[in-house]
Amino acid sequence: MLLSYLCPFIYSSILMQDTSLNSTAVKHNKFIIYFLLLWALLNAVQAFTLEIHADEAYYWVYSRFLDWGYYDHPPMVAVYIKAGYSLLHNEFGARLFTVITTTASLYLMWVMLKRYRVDAINFILVISGIFVFHIYGFTTTPDAPLLFFTVLFFYFYQQYVEKDSFKLAIILGAVVACLLYSKYHGILLLIFTLAANIKLLKRGSFYAIVLLALALYAPHIIWQANHGFPSLSYHLSERSAEGYNFEYTYIYPLGQLLMAGPLIGWLLFYKGFKAKSQDVFTRTLRVNAIGILAFFFLTSFKGEVQLHWTLIAYVPLSMMVLISFTQSGVKPAWFNRLAIINVAMIVILRVCIIIAFPPLLKVDAVRSFFGFKEWAKLIREKAGDNYVIFNEGFQNPSKYNFYNNTTKGFDYDARYYRRTQYDIWPIEDSLQHKRAYVVCAEYPVKGLTTDSLIIGAGKWYMGWVDDIRTYQKIDFQVPSYKEVMAPGASKDFELSFTNPYAFPISFSNQNAKHKVFLEACVFKKLDQVSLQQADSTFNNISLKTGETGHFKFNVTAPKQPGKYELIFSIRTEPFVGGRNNKIINITVE
Repeated sequence: MLLSYLCPFIYSSILMQDTSLNSTAVKHNKFIIYFLLLWALLNAVQAFTLEIHADEAYYWVYSRFLDWGYYDHPPMVAVYIKAGYSLLHNEFGARLFTVITTTASLYLMWVMLKRYRVDAINFILVISGIFVFHIYGFTTTPDAPLLFFTVLFFYFYQQYVEKDSFKLAIILGAVVACLLYSKYHGILLLIFTLAANIKLLKRGSFYAIVLLALALYAPHIIWQANHGFPSLSYHLSERSAEGYNFEYTYIYPLGQLLMAGPLIGWLLFYKGFKAKSQDVFTRTLRVNAIGILAFFFLTSFKGEVQLHWTLIAYVPLSMMVLISFTQSGVKPAWFNRLAIINVAMIVILRVCIIIAFPPLLKVDAVRSFFGFKEWAKLIREKAGDNYVIFNEGFQNPSKYNFYNNTTKGFDYDARYYRRTQYDIWPIEDSLQHKRAYVVCAEYPVKGLTTDSLIIGAGKWYMGWVDDIRTYQKIDFQVPSYKEVMAPGASKDFELSFTNPYAFPISFSNQNAKHKVFLEACVFKKLDQVSLQQADSTFNNISLKTGETGHFKFNVTAPKQPGKYELIFSIRTEPFVGGRNNKIINITVE
């Protein structure tokens, strides 16, 4: 809806800038158009030929349950996929708006740079050489809309710093909301933009931007509040639960050199950071590029930083590099040759992925694009129209759902695995007391799996379970999530929990086909060091919809001093038990 209002403003704004072009500029514009057509074509081919990636399939399931928020991310990626998939029911449909908006993003960057007399050939060589732009040229993850709305933000902000216009303020308010609906990293762009131009606080229209963005973003904030702010918990604590590893820090700069371009990345950082700010806009670009990259470097001291998280930094960084070429009047004589080789390497890699070059299929990130379409169809042949439960993350049930155009694939994770949106969706509610097909990755489960499937995509073991009984949505609350205990000491944990299901639940094992147990699991890093089972009084608990229950669980601390994590898990036979609370950190000393 917001885009339908923004598009006319974008078009008219670009048109006004193009009316004053001289003959040289028109010639350069033609180069850019040819480049963008080739860019869009390559992305379209890759979007059409490659199977859906696991993450994309997960976000496709998002689109089947449109909401104002999700456990992992805001909802813009679901809107992207919904819009494209409604036109074309295949992988290309799921990626259609990524291909379109990525191409549009590059053109808007060119429009912004023309006033700095940036050379078209330099633009093509730099932009097409940034590896991370290629990754999100065709895959639809939250980074795809994040890239588009980052560029759109800079496009209108460039005009806003020159003209304090209420109309531009309204547009920027809508763009900021879309930016935050894309990915939470967008907040960094706003923080560093304000840091670069603190005088914005003196503009009355600036507060119109803030108020409109907050009003448009309010539904997501309300969704988070109604669900206990799961995204904050996940991104701020659960993702870094494993603790710090020095590898995270030294890998970060090496990875960023690769994201910037395998051969020219180092030059981009050197030129971009060295470039002088000509005006408020270029200062904003410089502060954002340096600030975002520095922020994630500091974050690496807390936990792992995925290389693509810095995507939005490469928009201002690449623009500053191109402006720096104009500032100095010259560029290194060898740059064109090196940049062409750099682009050729990336394009050759992409072509090799398209044709499924065998050595590349040994790489996990590439292998995920192959073999799962056949896998999903074979499992559907065995399971029929019944629910299918997978035991290893959100990836496999999502790919199963996508290729069978269903939502009957469900994710039942092990205790230490993080929670996902599958713990919120109503899929689990629908499979209760039904017969379901269970698919286990790589290893058989005694008494459960009686069949197997071995294909190019991997090995799976399968079997039927009657009268499914699970409690994934139960969330135990405790007074404190940090405890200090003496070695071998015992402590009563006061658990409170509410029945979130639309039907009554009972933990009774009387006349039940599958027994249920409450267990306290103590982990040290990824290793489970102890398991303690609650007494049978837990099985006396029954709750109506929305009713709150309480249980006192006496837990014994490990005898060895150290840092541990405590997870309470409701285990129902024949499953291994999931996670039913936020991690409780225990220090034994």
